Amino acid sequence: MSLRPVPEEPTVLRDTAAQDRMIERAGFLRRHRTPLLLAAAAAVFIAVLLGVLLHFSGAGRSVDRSRIAIAAVERGSFIRDIAADGRVVAANSATLYADAPGTVTLQVHAGDAVVRGQQLAVVASPDLAAKLAQEEATAVGLRIDWQRASLDAERRLLQLRDAFDQAQVDQKTAQRELDRSRKAYELGSFTELQALKAQDSLDKAQFAFQQARLNYESQPKQNRFDIDSKRALFDRQRLLVADLRRQVAALSIKSPVDGQVGQLQVADRTSVARDAPLLTVVDLSALEVEIQVTESLARDLRPGMSAELDGGGRHWQGRVSGVSPEVVAGQVAARLRFAGEQPAGLRQSERLSVRIVIDRRDNVLMVDRGSFVDQEGGGFAYLVHGDLAVRRPVKLGAASLDKVEILGGLAAGDQIVVSGTDAFNGAQRVILSH
Repeated sequence: MSLRPVPEEPTVLRDTAAQDRMIERAGFLRRHRTPLLLAAAAAVFIAVLLGVLLHFSGAGRSVDRSRIAIAAVERGSFIRDIAADGRVVAANSATLYADAPGTVTLQVHAGDAVVRGQQLAVVASPDLAAKLAQEEATAVGLRIDWQRASLDAERRLLQLRDAFDQAQVDQKTAQRELDRSRKAYELGSFTELQALKAQDSLDKAQFAFQQARLNYESQPKQNRFDIDSKRALFDRQRLLVADLRRQVAALSIKSPVDGQVGQLQVADRTSVARDAPLLTVVDLSALEVEIQVTESLARDLRPGMSAELDGGGRHWQGRVSGVSPEVVAGQVAARLRFAGEQPAGLRQSERLSVRIVIDRRDNVLMVDRGSFVDQEGGGFAYLVHGDLAVRRPVKLGAASLDKVEILGGLAAGDQIVVSGTDAFNGAQRVILSH
């Protein structure tokens, strides 16, 4: 019996998958932990050192020097002035209005040259024309009533004069009849009754005469009253007609000055209401410059102050002609007139630069103007000593556009912080860092 060799089984090698291990990437903080710790330590050290320096120096804050502006106190000529943008306006610029509703017909265009009294537009108002005709007819009727009252007064006076004369004749006749009756009674021709009857006739005639005289003498007063009342009604109507005629005449719009037509407020052949603006007429022979200044600066403006005006490469001299007494939105309007002849070529609403000199003095202690003037009422300033700013009380005077007068607390050559002190928060000492 033969033995057969047993075949060997192949050896199986294991892979390294079980030996592999995932390695995670370190985070930013782990990778830069050492530099960050060093930086934090340095920051803490600097903060502690800065605190120590602030404590021993007495400073309350530290501010970067680049955030502030420093200027030196100096002596020199102090010029107090006001600069503003001015606008050329016409001293006489009239806006014409419609005196009655109607249809307007324009006879000029914007920019046309006009003369005083020239017709510029016509407003057609049929209602006003009809009312004028009616009132004129009423005036004619009242005039006739007045004239009729005068004629009636004359007629009544004549009638009373006739009655007065007749009563006077009747009185004389009764007197003669009484005289004859008395003589006849004395001679025995008349009875006593007849004589008494003649006396009664005389008494009646005398009474009629007295009444006629009173009526005649009082009638002129009554006539004047009637005539004056009619005359007053006629005069009232005549004044009404005159006013309506004025209104009708005002429908013809005429230029009040020699100048140019400015802006047309309405289009031609349009209906307008009463008091509607129609157009403006600008008198270019009398131009002024209007400026707006703050209320604080307006207190120093006075009429007659000299001014300098610039525009379009040209220069003029002028004077303040008036300052408005009203403050609107913190601004005050002022007007300036040109010195000498009126400049040629200027236009309405043209912009000019204006500089008004209020005061000029020599040997004045001053410094550049900055925000420190308005902070804390301008009573303090920060005096600079190297890298340290010390708060010091000061007394300020007049201020111009770029300078402010120093009345006390500082000397020539001192350097102070003129702007940026809002970051100091009122600290007594502040370190100026670089």
